Amino acid sequence: MQEISNSSILLNARRIVVKVGSSLVTNEGRGLDAEAIGQWCEQLAVLSKGGREVIMVSSGAIAEGMKRLGWSTRPKAIHELQAAAAVGQMGLVQMYETKLRENGVGSAQVLLTHADLADRERYLNARSTLLSLLSFGVVPVINENDTVVNDEIKFGDNDTLGALVANLVEADALIILTDQKGLYTADPRKDPAACFVEIGHAGDAALEAMAGGVGSSIGSGGMITKILAAKRAAGSGASTVIAWGREPSVLLRLTQGEAIGTLLVAQTAKTQARKQWMADHLKMRGSVTVDAGAAAKVAGEDKSLLPIGMTAVQGEFSRGDVIAILAADGTEIARGLANYSSAEARLICRKSSSEFEKLLGYTGESEMVHRTNLVLMR
Repeated sequence: MQEISNSSILLNARRIVVKVGSSLVTNEGRGLDAEAIGQWCEQLAVLSKGGREVIMVSSGAIAEGMKRLGWSTRPKAIHELQAAAAVGQMGLVQMYETKLRENGVGSAQVLLTHADLADRERYLNARSTLLSLLSFGVVPVINENDTVVNDEIKFGDNDTLGALVANLVEADALIILTDQKGLYTADPRKDPAACFVEIGHAGDAALEAMAGGVGSSIGSGGMITKILAAKRAAGSGASTVIAWGREPSVLLRLTQGEAIGTLLVAQTAKTQARKQWMADHLKMRGSVTVDAGAAAKVAGEDKSLLPIGMTAVQGEFSRGDVIAILAADGTEIARGLANYSSAEARLICRKSSSEFEKLLGYTGESEMVHRTNLVLMR
């Protein structure tokens, strides 16, 4: 069962988020493991050149900073953690940039905080940037911006960050590389009867009961954070694999359909999850009314909504809000994510995309609502 499911999910995954933890990146705190990072980067390059879109979420800045500062114990004071992150991030991103460039692939550093993903405008800006980088064949290397965050706004661990990034870019799969082979029914270091879990359903409460414990002295995660991350990623339709990061060619073998580690399958298809979220919105900030031609294209031909087909804009909404698309008689035919605010929508209503720059002062998307962000209300 696992091999079939793994093959169908990982083999066909086009957009993949890979997360690696501090203990792997820094060889249990002894400093950046250039050989291991080089091997991951070589595999990322192969995937990128082969047409996959890959994002690396990497821990390790604080651990590398601790090593450079000569600290053997992870500090608890937030300002000390921030200082370690500032020192370590320099070496971390330089290592990834060097190793990816050696394999002929460009890289980009992206530092995120919880506030970036909680604020809708910043969320959309982060999403647009990441999707643009992927379209250019660049591998984004993401870490939490530990230098400026505090305990109240931290993601908590990079497993959570990996899942949120998977949701942000609507990834097909999340691969969490760790220092364990995957999930066991109990801690195999303490219980010799512990059995390996080859496959499960993301969000299964029984998995959370199995995954106790905390992280190492180097990182802040543990198996439970990985199970919860898989649950979170499944919310947008991404399945998760938890695998040993030092397994030879692990990323290539996984994406060739080989059964490695623990596969946690998302129960909802990616497009279905996104559309269901939009369809379930009880309150919307606004709507747009469209002419008969636009209504026919949206409802009958599965086309995007272009501003030229809009006849009126109702309410006050921001870019990224869910809005209703109404026919001339007021019937709701669809809803979706607005690419423009209500104020901007009023300016470009009944206008072609060639006029946007003159009207708005910048060139944005040609669609008011793209078809991938639209659900029909039938």
